[in-house]
Amino acid sequence: MKETIHLLHINDLHSHFEHWERIVRYMDEQQELYESAGDVVYRLDIGDHVDRFHPFTEGTMGKGNIELLNAAGMDGVTIGNNEGITLPHEGLNHLYDEARFPVTVANLYDENGKRPKWALPYFIRTTPLGRRIAFFGVTAPFTELYHLLGWKLTDPYEEIASVLKELEGKADLIVLLSHLGLPADELVAANFPEIHVILGGHTHHILHHGKVYGHTLICGAGKYGMYVGHVEITLDDKGIKAVSRLENMTDEGYTKQEKEVADRLVEKGKTSLGEVLLELEKPMSTDWFVPSEMPDVLCEALRDWCKTDCAFINAGLLLDGLKEGPVTRYDLHKICPHPINPCVLTLSGSELTGILRQTENPKWPHFQVKGLGFRGSVMGMFVYAGLEKINGEWLINGEQIHQKAEYTMAVPDMFTFGYLFPEVRDVEQKRYLMPEFLRDLLAWKLAQSDR
Repeated sequence: MKETIHLLHINDLHSHFEHWERIVRYMDEQQELYESAGDVVYRLDIGDHVDRFHPFTEGTMGKGNIELLNAAGMDGVTIGNNEGITLPHEGLNHLYDEARFPVTVANLYDENGKRPKWALPYFIRTTPLGRRIAFFGVTAPFTELYHLLGWKLTDPYEEIASVLKELEGKADLIVLLSHLGLPADELVAANFPEIHVILGGHTHHILHHGKVYGHTLICGAGKYGMYVGHVEITLDDKGIKAVSRLENMTDEGYTKQEKEVADRLVEKGKTSLGEVLLELEKPMSTDWFVPSEMPDVLCEALRDWCKTDCAFINAGLLLDGLKEGPVTRYDLHKICPHPINPCVLTLSGSELTGILRQTENPKWPHFQVKGLGFRGSVMGMFVYAGLEKINGEWLINGEQIHQKAEYTMAVPDMFTFGYLFPEVRDVEQKRYLMPEFLRDLLAWKLAQSDR
């Protein structure tokens, strides 16, 4: 007999709750409509729902996001790198304690090689007509960063092959929840034709009607709740047919109710982060384009925490200054919301000089940065600790940089990823310090100083 199954999916919300109320309302309406016609509906999240840039997520360490997913009636999720590597080990291990939905991530293990009890390699749902639908998830292999947090992340392709072998004869329809990114999803589709539908994320790709590779339909719904994906799958004696579309969640702007929901979450986060960390005797300023006090303090904190010869940051990491008086966790989160960790580079004097020369480009301060953990707007001027330029020559702690000597330099980890700084990205010896974020280092530095 013919049966129709609807997959409603979101990915990479990144704690952008502006349209969350609209997303849930749309899913409710669609589910009521299709179930009244005898169809089957599943709601799925493909990871990076959590993002600690938002005070509600920070204040609840992501558990508030799980409450929202529960209330939205999710039928299954996988994790993204924001769940996996921006939370401490115990934070991720207990993130889903109250979840009322299964979490599938086949390539995540404890250091002892056992899957955490909350992470399923797959789960199967049976439709009213007895058809078996297998859902399984994999997440992006940031292997080294997971290892630093006490996790073992295995090769996603090997895990996909293993799960598919285990599913032989057990499923009539196979759906992959993939937080690998579009290029990887295309590779999966080319090599694993047994998978009927790939619901994707991570690279924030927008596929309005999906992308067909062989027998596999690849889907992606952008980022920040801009779209809800809708896959309609028809199963009958002739086989399986799947079509995809996206529903825009941003067409109408913000309604009053949506704004109230989003504002309430901010206020809840602000309350949760109300702990007073220190007192300031005078205000501290931040400026992105001329020297100012706060960026200097953050750069000093980075060098001192990492115990390196030198450090540099971009002033745009600080979104504002601080007023005199009590400083709360919320205050520091507000001015430094990025999920960015420290990184220590071990490099030669020649490499160090080359990097410093790159920072001298006058276009950098106004350069707009997106992604890589950065949640601000522009790069801002570069700020240095242990480094200065005198008479056209860079010095380290007042001494000449020897080109063949070895030095250590601390940087925000955003410089080691992607396109920004190939000279930093390509340094071979890197050591990431986790789970502390830059704002934790700033709090540590301010608390130990008399300001």
